[in-house]
Amino acid sequence: MFRTFLAAPVMALALIVAGLPAAAQQLSLNQISKYLNTLQTVKSPFTQINADGTISTGSIAISRPGKARFDYNPPERGLVLVSSGAVYIIDRKLGGQPETYPLNQTPLSIILARNVNLGTAGMVTGHSYDGTATIVTAQDPKRPEYGSIQMKFTANPVELRQWIITDGDGTKTTVVLGGLEKTQLPLSAFLPDRQ
Repeated sequence: MFRTFLAAPVMALALIVAGLPAAAQQLSLNQISKYLNTLQTVKSPFTQINADGTISTGSIAISRPGKARFDYNPPERGLVLVSSGAVYIIDRKLGGQPETYPLNQTPLSIILARNVNLGTAGMVTGHSYDGTATIVTAQDPKRPEYGSIQMKFTANPVELRQWIITDGDGTKTTVVLGGLEKTQLPLSAFLPDRQ
C-alpha cells in the first residue's frame, strides 16, 4: 500500500521534470570556437578588476578579426586600441605617445584571431563547467610564455561573459562583460592616430 501511495506522486514528478528544459551543460570547444568565429562587431559595458584590486569601468567594442577598443570611464579616461596587429595604450589625461605592444604577445589575440580553433593542439589548458557557465583556459601554443586567457561562456544562446588574462608575469586582470550587442562602427574607431 505504501508503494502505491508513492507511485502517483513520483510519476507526476517525473512528468513535470520531463517537461522542463534540460539543464545547461558544458559547451564543447567546437561550439565555443564556432560562436567566437561568428562574432563580428559587438559592444558591451565592462567592469575590469585590476591586479591590485582596483576596479575600472567602461565600454568595449570588438570587431573581429583583430580589432578592439576599450574606452575607460573617468577618472581613468584611458583608451586601449587593438588594430593592425598591435595593442595601443593611450593615456588621454597625459597625452603623449601611446605604449605599443604586438597583439600576438597578448592572450587577447586568441579571441581576436581570424579563425578561432580551440581544438588546436596545446591551446586549451583547461575546460570545465561550474554549474552555470563553461570555463575555457587557453594560450597560444607557440607562445605560452605570454600568458593565458580564461574565458567564461553561458549557453542558450552561447555568449562570452567574462575573461581573465594572466600575463607572462602571473599578473591577472579580469574583465566582466555586461552583455554583447551587435553594433556598427567605422574602421577609424580602431585607429590610434585618430583618437
